[in-house]
Formats: sequence, C-alpha cells, structure tokens
Amino acid sequence: MTYSIAILGASGYTGAELIRLIADHPAMKITALGAFSKAGQTVTDVFPHLRHLDLPPLLQISEIDFANIDLCFCALPHKTSQEVIASLPRDLKIVDLSADFRLRDPADYKKWYGNDHAAVALQKEAVYGLTEFYRDQIASARLVAGTGCNAATGQFVLRPLISARCIDFDDIILDMKCAVSGAGRSLKENLLHAELSEGYHAYAVGGTHRHLGEFDQEFTALAGRPVHVQFTPHLIPANRGILATAYVKGDAVSVHETLQAAYAEEPFIHVLPMGQTPSTRHIRGSNFCHIGVVGDRTPGRVILVGALDNLTKGSSGQALQNANLMLSIKETEGLMMAPLFP
Repeated sequence: MTYSIAILGASGYTGAELIRLIADHPAMKITALGAFSKAGQTVTDVFPHLRHLDLPPLLQISEIDFANIDLCFCALPHKTSQEVIASLPRDLKIVDLSADFRLRDPADYKKWYGNDHAAVALQKEAVYGLTEFYRDQIASARLVAGTGCNAATGQFVLRPLISARCIDFDDIILDMKCAVSGAGRSLKENLLHAELSEGYHAYAVGGTHRHLGEFDQEFTALAGRPVHVQFTPHLIPANRGILATAYVKGDAVSVHETLQAAYAEEPFIHVLPMGQTPSTRHIRGSNFCHIGVVGDRTPGRVILVGALDNLTKGSSGQALQNANLMLSIKETEGLMMAPLFP
C-alpha cells in the first residue's frame, strides 16, 4: 500500500529534509506541499538540489485538499503550527515538527514560549515523539509532537541513566554545540556568514533555552522528583549536527553498561566502546545517534558525548520514524541510509 503524504512548511530546512527522505520511501508518496511566502513556486525554484524529483507545486495551505491525505507533516514555526493543525480534518494523522505540542502543561508552554496555547485540547491529545521511548503510544496516536533537536540529543544520552538511577540527579551539566541549521531558514543578522564563521558562541545562557522545558518535563517524570539540568548551548559554524557533552556523577562502567543495555536492540542508537567518543562528521545526513562514555580523571565523575544530525535524527528523520509507526510501516523504512563522509 502507498500512503498519500502532505508536507506543510515544505520550503524550510526540515521541509526539504522530509522531501529528501520520503522521495525514495517505498510506501509513501508526496501528493501535497504547503508553504507561505514561497507558495506558487516549484520545489526546484526553492531547492535546486531536489530538481530530479517529480513533486507537486508549493501551494498555500488553504489550497490543499486533505480529503485523500493519509498523513501530514507540519514543519511550521511554533504558534503558526497550532493554529494550522487546529483547522485540519480531525481524522488526519499528523506529525508536528514545531514546539507547539511538546509540552503537556499549557502553563509550561506559556512559560517557555511566551503566549497562550491556541489549541489546548489538541495539546492534551499529542504524544511526545521521542520514538525510542514512546513507541507504543506513537503507533496508536493521531497527533505526534516531534522533540526539539537539542532535547532529543540530551535525552538519548541521559534518559536511561535517570531511569536506572545510576547518576546523581542534582549534578548534571549538559553542554551542547549546535549547527546553524537548527535556527531555521529565516534571515537573521547573527547568522550571516561574516557574523558566524571563524568562531562560536554560547547563547540562551543561564537557563533560558526553550528546550529546557522538555528536559524538565521528561526527566522529572522519569525520576519522580524535580530534575533540573544545567544546560548551555553553543552555536558553531557548521551546517548540520549537534554534539552534546554531559558531565555527571556516577560509575563510568555502570553508566556504559546501562546505556548498552538500553539501546542494544535500537537500530539508530549506537553506544561506542568504552572510552571512545563520537563526532558529528560520522552521523551527518543520517538518522543515527552515537554515544560515547569516558571515565573522568576525578573518581566518581563520568563524561558522556552524544552526536546526531539535527535535521535528520533530531527532526525530520525522527518525524519519518514516527510516521512509519503511525501507518504500521516498518519503523526503519526509508531511514537506513549511511551517513555522508567526508
């Protein structure tokens, strides 16, 4: 069976990544592409690297007929996404890549995103889309909320350790290096080449990054008590990739064994041999996440390093992984491509 797919927000980075991934998917066909400012153009006009594909034109979302669409990906900005999704047919399966449905409590959404949620009933319905940990709920969901790319990286590194209670919950430091595509495709002065290249800088310092809302929600639920990680992201002059370095208190061997056991059957999460650390260059363009564990020179402290591609495993690849489950397709379908190298 071939499922009919729509992508809203198809002119952004995550939209382009969805097109790239779904174009060769044996059980999916892209039949509608939605955009705002670039509506009326072809995909070739917007993304010349996709000119080899036979794709429908970019339309205003209001022009799309959803009657025969099986599943819709929403790669729209937060706030816009909730308004659009609230207007879509109630029987349509949806994977949302924005931040609008990640936080279960409307008060938390207002705290981190600064405005009231416009679709509270849908927010309560949404399933958090970290596939490896919500697989059963995702398979039966109508609306799945994709995670933040930083939030996914940090959770892959830390969730099994919090669940196993093998680290100190009150002393978790999370340092992330994030590629510029994570900021989206909109023009921003600080993302101009001359402003960004040949250096990198910390941002959202001191606990203001919005993905902290996801860490607080998920880690607190796992621990059964408040867990507040210390998190500082850094913008690096790279197109793709996130490298997360976590500093925790625990036993390095126990931490490594816990991660190995947690991910032994997972096709996309690879725990490296003890003492080895990953690189973003080894996961670029793929749906894989690599995790390394190293014992610190200070006894009782452990360093963990996780790497994934923010546009693939951190966003569009994760979205496709979830869509496969929602449509009863093999979870890995369309996602086992090797990373790009060099």
